[in-house]
This record gives sequence, C-alpha cells and structure tokens, in this order.
Amino acid sequence: MVDAQKTSSKRFTIRLLFRVAIVIVVLIGAFTMLVPFLWMILTSLKTDQNVFTIPVTWLPEEFQWGNYLKAWEIADFSRYIFNSLFVTTIIMIFSLLFNSMAGYAFAKYRFRAREPLFLLLLSTMMIPGQVTMIPVYLILEQLGFLDSYFGLIVPGLATAFGIFIMRQFMLSIPDDFIDAARIDGASEARIFFQIILPISKPAISALGIFTFVGAWNDFLFPLLVISSDSMKTLPLAIASLAAGQYVQSWPLLMAAATFITLPVIIVFFIGQRYFIEGIAMTGIKG
Repeated sequence: MVDAQKTSSKRFTIRLLFRVAIVIVVLIGAFTMLVPFLWMILTSLKTDQNVFTIPVTWLPEEFQWGNYLKAWEIADFSRYIFNSLFVTTIIMIFSLLFNSMAGYAFAKYRFRAREPLFLLLLSTMMIPGQVTMIPVYLILEQLGFLDSYFGLIVPGLATAFGIFIMRQFMLSIPDDFIDAARIDGASEARIFFQIILPISKPAISALGIFTFVGAWNDFLFPLLVISSDSMKTLPLAIASLAAGQYVQSWPLLMAAATFITLPVIIVFFIGQRYFIEGIAMTGIKG
C-alpha cells in the first residue's frame, strides 16, 4: 500500500514538473516573439540620439509621443491607411463569401469529377506565388487594372487555402440539417446563408483573420502593381520611409510601423476565440 502511494506521488510529481517545464518553454517562446514588438514601440518613443547609444538602452530617456504625429505628417498616411483598409476590407468580405460558397459546394454537393477537381485545386497551393506573379500581372495589364484598386483586390478574391479551410469545416456539418431545410421548402441560397454560414462562424472567423493579416501586410504584389504615390498601401509607404524617401529617422520609422501592426493585433484579439475554434475544428473530417 505504501509502495503504491509512493509510486502515485512520484508520477504526480513527474507530471507536475513536466507541465511546469512546458509552461516555462511556452513563456520563453512568447517573450521571444514579443521582443521585436517591444523594441519597435520603445524605439518609436526615443530620439534619434537615444537609438544609437552604446550600451543599448531599452527605455527612452524621455518619451517622445510627438513622434507619432510627426510620422503621420511627413507623408500622406491618412491616404495610405485608407487604401490599406479599403483593399483589405473588400478582399476579406468577398474572399469569405466566395471561399465559403466553393467550400460548401465541394463539401455537400455531389457532381462529376468533384474529388479530382478538389485535388487539382489543392495542387495549386504547391506553386510558389512568385511563379504566378508575372502571369497575373500580364492579365491585370490586359484588363487595365494596373495602378488601381481592382488590381489590388481582384487577385485575392478567392484562394485555394480559403476553399480548403471552409470545405474541411463544412464536412463536419450534418447533412440532416440541409435535408430538413430542403423538405421544408428552403431554397439553396437560404440554406447557405441562414443555416450553413451561421454554423460556420468559427471557420469564417479563422479564415477572416488569415485573410486580413495577409492582405494588410502584403508588400510584394502591391509593389508590382502600384506605381503612383496616391495608390500606395501602408507596407509600401513604410518601405519608402525606410529607404529615406521622406525622412531618415528610426523613431519615426518605428512609429509608422506601429500604424501597420496595431490593426492586426486588434483584429486578432477581437476574433481570437473563433480563430482558435476554427483552427481546431477544420480538420475534423477530410
């Protein structure tokens, strides 16, 4: 009896130590991820002289809150933020709609060559974006979409990854819901918008965050499509600022970089519960 208690106590201690070790590792990893963000915030509140002091000091001698106002005024950031918000919002809304429709079709409709078509769609995810960038550019040029909102928005309206996420989640929705709605006389559009989409809220939230972050931070494709200053998005404006086009100042550059980072953090914290649920549930069936 005593030996059994000792063994049980020993196992409990080992499990406790293992969990503590996991927590410590996770906290170290989280701190490592936060260091660049903290450095960006603190640098944005320094003077140019404080940035290059040796030894390096993390905290500024005096908080320069005016750096954010200066960063806003040295370039037309109101225009750049509007461009990023407009493009990102349109891409996110229509991407969620089109990806959900395609995912629903692949998950619940029976049609010829459904599986081969889905596998063909998935195979496009193995093609690097740099390979398709020039063909997409040539298509946009022929359509007259270069240096316009259409050029920034149209290529991101549907993605193979988005269709895959939505299809995997919708496979977990029981067919009985759809059959019951059809028996009651509901149209296919009503079934999709009033039954499928509300149930798919976790997957939609997860995909929405992915889409928002990808569109908001996209740099390479807008760099290829946009040529005028008035059509620049925030990443392009920050790159121009880093190249010294407006001013050569690390604090102002970090203040401008904060303009990009904060909306993404806000969006994630708003939808983090659905984001985690969506990631956990999109692999239930497949």
